[in-house]
Amino acid sequence: MREPVGLRRQRILAAVRSRGAVRVSDLAAELAVSVVTVRRDVEELAREGKLRRGHGVARPVLPETAPAAEPAPRAADGGPVAVVVPERHAYLYEALHGARTALEEAGIRIALHIAPTVPGAERPLVERALADGARGLLIAPRWRAPATEEADYAWLSRLEVPAVLMERRPRRGSALHTVDTVCTDHWYGVHLAVEHLTELGHRRIVLAARDDSPTARAVRAAFTDIAADHPDVDKWAVVLSSPDATPEPAAESAAEPIALHTLMAESGATAAVLHGDVDALMLVQSLRDHGVRVPEDCSVVAYDDVVAALGSTPLTAVSPPKAEVGRAAAELLLRRLDPRDPEGARAPVRRVELLPTLKVRGSTAPLAP
Repeated sequence: MREPVGLRRQRILAAVRSRGAVRVSDLAAELAVSVVTVRRDVEELAREGKLRRGHGVARPVLPETAPAAEPAPRAADGGPVAVVVPERHAYLYEALHGARTALEEAGIRIALHIAPTVPGAERPLVERALADGARGLLIAPRWRAPATEEADYAWLSRLEVPAVLMERRPRRGSALHTVDTVCTDHWYGVHLAVEHLTELGHRRIVLAARDDSPTARAVRAAFTDIAADHPDVDKWAVVLSSPDATPEPAAESAAEPIALHTLMAESGATAAVLHGDVDALMLVQSLRDHGVRVPEDCSVVAYDDVVAALGSTPLTAVSPPKAEVGRAAAELLLRRLDPRDPEGARAPVRRVELLPTLKVRGSTAPLAP
């Protein structure tokens, strides 16, 4: 099923607003459509005044002239802001784009560091960045396991530059409780998914989720709380979305791949919430391979909305405000760094939560009578 034109154009606008100038060829590859199709979309959006066209590039709408009032002040002196994110993490890369926009508007350069998938990878990167003169830090540690997370609390709390955690919620009362954080309210995201499914008449719901990141663990905990207390949920279950979706996949290597179709048949479930997008798309394919049609036999809500819309049936998805998380984190850091605001460095610590939204697409439908 092809993605609706309106939805595709919304995705183009979101990419342009979060990243700045984007090549038409890159948009075509991301949306799995032809360059000609994207070029027509860009032309129409430009006619509507929603973006600007360039030579093979779509750009955000900007004022014709910049305000001449105050000099751009925050950047002139000092080094870059270091940004540390895990490798191969599309979700956090979108947050990075939001942070980049805010920092570039302030005239501050980003020094990007990609942390490999090994425990403790972030610390040497941060130390190197600080040795190179970074004035502040935005960081999203991978934290595949709670023990890894706890091990990072002490050194992160002793940093000598302002830092903001993105999409990470340190344990209450820990050394990092007094560090600025910006997160998505994942409890509310799961609430949106469950409410949507129960309003469609589904009473037996399965969560298939990872267990190897703070977000995954937050989603699992939220679903357990919400489903257990929901008056319209008769039966529920939580399973791993894939055999390697744990902090120590080697320990699970002998496990059989998840048979979601079997679990749903045994429990009588008619709906599933799947985290994250790639696992969700693969599980939907597996359901179809075993004769379970989406949404006719089973309604599916993905959690992340990075590529959920690109499935053969675009997936209804909980969409965290990824770019806005990055931008809000950068704005918190900018206040700490702003020499014009003497109170900024001493302002109260903030733990900011942004609410996700639900994008309803073709993978959910009312329960058949």
